[in-house]
Amino acid sequence: MEKPLMRTFQNQATITGSALGAMAVVPPAGMTGSAREPGAREPGELWTYAVYALIAIGCIIVGYYQFHIIMRRVFAIAEKQHGIRALAYLGLFWLGFGFLLLVIRTIFWIVYRPAAAATRESAPSLTVIIPAYNEGAMVLQSIESVAKADYPHDRLEILVVDDGSKDDTWSYICQAAERYPGLVTALQQDRNRGKREALALGFGRARGEILVTIDSDSVIERGALLALAGPFRDPKIGAVAGRVEVYNRRHGIIPRMLHVRYMLSFDMLRAVESVYRNVYCCPGALTGLRASGVRQVLERWQNQQFLGSRCTFGEDRAMTNYLLDSGYDTVYQRTAVVRTLVPISYVKLCKMLLRWDRSYVREEIRFTRIVWKRPWPTRLMAVFDRAVTNFRYPASFSGLGLLPVLVMQDPTVTMPIVATMGAMSLFSVLYFLRTERSMSFLYGVLYTYYSAIALFWIMPYAVATVRSRKWMTR
Repeated sequence: MEKPLMRTFQNQATITGSALGAMAVVPPAGMTGSAREPGAREPGELWTYAVYALIAIGCIIVGYYQFHIIMRRVFAIAEKQHGIRALAYLGLFWLGFGFLLLVIRTIFWIVYRPAAAATRESAPSLTVIIPAYNEGAMVLQSIESVAKADYPHDRLEILVVDDGSKDDTWSYICQAAERYPGLVTALQQDRNRGKREALALGFGRARGEILVTIDSDSVIERGALLALAGPFRDPKIGAVAGRVEVYNRRHGIIPRMLHVRYMLSFDMLRAVESVYRNVYCCPGALTGLRASGVRQVLERWQNQQFLGSRCTFGEDRAMTNYLLDSGYDTVYQRTAVVRTLVPISYVKLCKMLLRWDRSYVREEIRFTRIVWKRPWPTRLMAVFDRAVTNFRYPASFSGLGLLPVLVMQDPTVTMPIVATMGAMSLFSVLYFLRTERSMSFLYGVLYTYYSAIALFWIMPYAVATVRSRKWMTR
């Protein structure tokens, strides 16, 4: 799963980083039913338009602050300190194009509409593949959510692949197969071969026109499969990304923060990407794949290598890239909802983000070749999006070098920088409020400071260890 979208705000520790935070808003307790917090209200149409108005006002304020206040101050300091002039101009360049990308993304986010769901009568044959490793009882919850989904059983098959688990996962898979004979098929690897190999086994056995991948620590909503099948009416669609929400959001502060981040990255940004039909990562937690497209790239995907090392993790974005490379479009379906378990501890969160960042680096490099094969409107937007998005790394880390100079020049700038981080994050989480009318948005602001302090090191370390094959969270 692609992670840097979630961590856009971690680079806001610099003036330039905090000013761009709004541009790249990126990177559960109950087992069933709605994942909304008690007291959370379903947004109405009037509320939605109020959020749009607040975002428009916020864009104006952000633009004024960035171009009238920040730029003038940085220019003044750069004139006095010639040695930091290059760093200052680098940050300002990022600032300007970042604001333009913010405006474009906001417009696309507003105009995005999900495709109509498939009907029970028109639903294509569909195979759900659930790879599992040491998942225990949770895998049964996942299988149950699929078996009870609103989809005609005569056109549905569920393949559950035990990837050499060392616990009781296999017994729960067999229990599900006995409970749903003819619907659930239990498959078992002779040893732990990795998620990619488990999926490949499922892809090879699948009979459906559409292949759906679901993580074994995730449950889907009842209408998710029909919703996911809807966009495949268009023969140009190769993959459809579902909407990922946090399953265990009430189990600690980290899941609560990630709930807001997921809502922004897995809803806001993928809705934007879907408008120009280039969703960069269709997540393993819930994605629909055109079976004929998968068969075209299966061998290359299964044996993928990077810098001489065989690729293990990042199989979801890798498959997305292979399908884009084959000429297919990728879109997002907001109405296909899955809820997935997220880490509740700092150590596990770091391991997950490291794995995501390593695959992000690898697949971003691959996409620089693929993008030139895309239709020209998509190509134009994708080149601009990726250039500005990825430029944040040199710009933000250069900004970290600039920050001590700014503080030494004017110690009173410290509190305004800290306040700016919060203000920019507060603006960014306005996008969250369109989906959920609750006070949970404040956890998004908290995540800004948390990531800036505790997670800033992850991307540099991921780049330095990009050839690593370790899954780490297993």
